[in-house]
Amino acid sequence: MAPSSSLFLLVLLCGHSVSVSVSPRLSFLLNSTQRPLVHFSLHDVTNTTTLLLSNDGSTLYVGARDAVLSLDISQSDVISLRRKVQWRPSEAEIKECSKKGKNEVLDCPNFIRVLQPINATHLYACGSHAYSPRDAFIDSVSLSLVELSSGKGRCPFNPFQRNIAITIDSELFSATTGDFRGVEPQISRHFSTGGRSDVCQDSSVSLLEEPTFITAAADSSQNKLYFFFTEVGTEFSFVEKLQIARVVQVCKDDVGGQRTLQKKWTSFAKAPLLCQSHKQLPFNILQDVFTLPPLEGAADTLFYGVFTSQWSSRPESAVCVFKLQDVRAAFAGSYKKLDMQSHQWSPLLGKHSYLGKCGLGGASDTELEMVRMSFLTRGGVKALAPLLVSSEQSFSRVAAMRTTVVDGKHYSVLFLLTESGFLHKVVLLDQGPRVVEEIQVFSEPQLVKNMVLSSSKGALYVGTSEGVTSVPVATCSIYRSCGQCVLAGDPLCGWSLRGGACVRVDGSSDSVVQDVENRDVENKCAAQRGIGAPPTEVSVLENEVVELCCAKPSNFARLTWTSSLFKLLPQRLFIQSANGSLVFLATAATTAGVYRCEAEEDGHKEVVVSYSMRAAASPRSLRPDDESNRGGDETFEDIATGKPPMRTPPSGDEEDSADEFTADLADATAAIDGDRCRKANDLKESLRKDSQSQRETFEDTRKDKSYYSELLAVSLLFFFCVCVLLLCGALYLWCHRKVEVKVDRLDAVDTS
Repeated sequence: MAPSSSLFLLVLLCGHSVSVSVSPRLSFLLNSTQRPLVHFSLHDVTNTTTLLLSNDGSTLYVGARDAVLSLDISQSDVISLRRKVQWRPSEAEIKECSKKGKNEVLDCPNFIRVLQPINATHLYACGSHAYSPRDAFIDSVSLSLVELSSGKGRCPFNPFQRNIAITIDSELFSATTGDFRGVEPQISRHFSTGGRSDVCQDSSVSLLEEPTFITAAADSSQNKLYFFFTEVGTEFSFVEKLQIARVVQVCKDDVGGQRTLQKKWTSFAKAPLLCQSHKQLPFNILQDVFTLPPLEGAADTLFYGVFTSQWSSRPESAVCVFKLQDVRAAFAGSYKKLDMQSHQWSPLLGKHSYLGKCGLGGASDTELEMVRMSFLTRGGVKALAPLLVSSEQSFSRVAAMRTTVVDGKHYSVLFLLTESGFLHKVVLLDQGPRVVEEIQVFSEPQLVKNMVLSSSKGALYVGTSEGVTSVPVATCSIYRSCGQCVLAGDPLCGWSLRGGACVRVDGSSDSVVQDVENRDVENKCAAQRGIGAPPTEVSVLENEVVELCCAKPSNFARLTWTSSLFKLLPQRLFIQSANGSLVFLATAATTAGVYRCEAEEDGHKEVVVSYSMRAAASPRSLRPDDESNRGGDETFEDIATGKPPMRTPPSGDEEDSADEFTADLADATAAIDGDRCRKANDLKESLRKDSQSQRETFEDTRKDKSYYSELLAVSLLFFFCVCVLLLCGALYLWCHRKVEVKVDRLDAVDTS
C-alpha cells in the first residue's frame, strides 16, 4: 500500500463519529386525514418499483413484476390506470430457472428493471425474465410490446441487484452485471447511432470491484456521463474490505481505440466521493444521488448524495452535495497507475494531459496503454461539510427541488426517504437544515423502492412492492393561522392576508407573508393579531368528567391551559393528559368560565382553542312543583344542551370529594387515546341524543306515582323482624347450653 494511501486511511479511522439529531416539526402517520396521500395498487400486480415520468408530466410509467403499467397522474387527487401489458416468462422458462437453484415465486418472474424513453414514440424495457434477461420496445401510448432477444448486459439476472440505465439520443447506457452469478460488472453503450460500434469496458483489467450501482447523470456541455456507485477500494490494503463511494466518467461518443482498446472505453476514469465532517469517520457507502440542474443564469449543477457508514452500528446517515465543477476538476487532474505485477497503485509522474479526455479514438497504442492502466484519480471529489447528519435515521433515497419565495430568494428543499418508511421534507438554510415535516408513506420494510419527483405536478411518487404513492410536496392548508404558517418556515407556503389562509407560494404571490429564515411571527402576522375563532360553547352537568381537547400544532410546541376562574389551574382539580387535553370534574367551582389552550414555540404564544363552560340543567334539579313555572307545553328539546367535546358519565356517590375523584382520574387519564380529541366532534350528536333520551326517561318516571317510601318502610320492618328472630334463637341456644353444663356437673358429684 502506498504511503499516501496509508496516511489517508489513518486519518479516516482516527476520527470519532459525531452525529446531529434533526427532528421534524410535524409528523403524519400513514393514512393521516390532515396530510392525505394518493395511493394506487392492483391486486394482481406487485413490485411496482421502476418509475418513469413522461415529458409532459401527465403519465407515470411503472415497471412491475410481469407487467408494465401506464398511469394517469394528470389529476393531483387521483391516480388511475390507463394501460397494462403483461410480460411474463413461459412455464418452461420458469422451470428452467428453478432447475438452476432459484425460487420459482421469488426469483423467476420477470421483474422489470429498466424503463427508459428510446425515442419520441417508444420506451425501452428490460426485465430479469426468470434469470435470463430479456428486453423489448413498447409503444408509449398503446403499450404494445415487441420483445427483442437477450437483454444480457443491459439489466441484471438477479432482480434484486441494483443497476443503472439512461438513454441519450436513442442510445442506451447501462451499468449492471452481465452474468448469472452477478459478479461481472459492466458499463456499456448499446444501440449506438451514427455507424458507431457499441462500447463496453476493458476486461483485461479489473476496473470495478464488487460495485453497487446507484444512478447516472449526463453532462451535456462536455458530452460526458457520470455513473455513481459504491465499490471495494483496492488502493487500500485493509483487513476488512473498505467500501468507497465513486463516480465514473465516460464520453458519450467514445468509439474505442484502433488497435488497443478496440470497442472499449478510452475515456473511462473513476474518482472517490468524499463525504466527511471534521473529526468524523467518513460516510463511505453511497445510497442514492439526485441531480439538481442549475437555475437559469446559475453557475453549477449540484449532486445531492445520501451516504451511510460501514462502521456505524446504528441508523446513521448523511447528505452531502457535490458540484459539477469539482467533479470535472477531479478528472482533469492527476492520476494513479496500477502495477500489474504487485497490484499496487502509485502516483503517476509526468504530464499526461490526455487522461480523462474525450476523442482518443486516434490515440497511439502507448497512450492507450497508459489509459488502460491509469484510470483512478489521485484526488477525490470533496463535498462541503455534510448538509445534514442524522444519528437516528437511515436515509435511502433523495430528491431535491428549488423554489422561489415572496422576497425573491431561492431555497433548496430536500425529500429524504428513510428505511422505516418516512419521507422527511428538509429546507436548507444558511444556519443549518430544518426538517419541516415527516410523512409516513409505507409501513413494512421494502427491499426495493424508488422515488421520482414531478416539479410540474408538485408531487413525489414513491414506488414499492405494495403500489405507487403520490405525496404532495406541500399541503399548506394544515396551518390554520398566520402564526403557524410563518412558524413552519416552509418556503412553499405563505399566509395570504386577503384570503386569511395559508396557501402555496409560486414566487409572485401578492399580499402573502413569509419568513423562511427567521420565522418572525410578531412582525409578519401583526395585522392578524387578535383574529381568532370564538370560544366553543360547552354545557356540562355537575359531577361529570369533562375532557377539553387541544391538539399540539407542532412537535416543538408546549401546551398550557389557562382559565378565567384561576390564575393557575390547581393540580388537584385539573389534569393535563399526554395528548394535551384538560380533564377535570365539573363542580360548582370549575363549571362556569372560559378555558384557553395556549401553544408556545420559539417565543411565540398563540391560543389554539378556547371553551366557554356553563352549567346545564340537571334532571335531578327538577321537582314536581316546577311544572307550573315551566309551562305545560314546554318540552325537554327546548333546553340548550351545548356541544361538549368529550364527557364521561359519573359513577359512584354524588357526594364524593374532588380530591377522591382526582386520585381515580389520574389512573384513568393515562389510558386516554390521543385520537379521542380528533374524534370528539363525531360524538357530539350522539351525546346530545343520549342526554335527550335521559330527560325523556326521567319525565316518564316522574309522571308515575312513587312507592319508594312504602317499600322502604316494609324493608325496615322485615329487617327488624329478622333481627328479633335471630336474637331469640341465640338466647335459646345459650340457655340450653347452660342447662346441659349444670347437669354434667351434678352427674360428676354423684359419681364421686
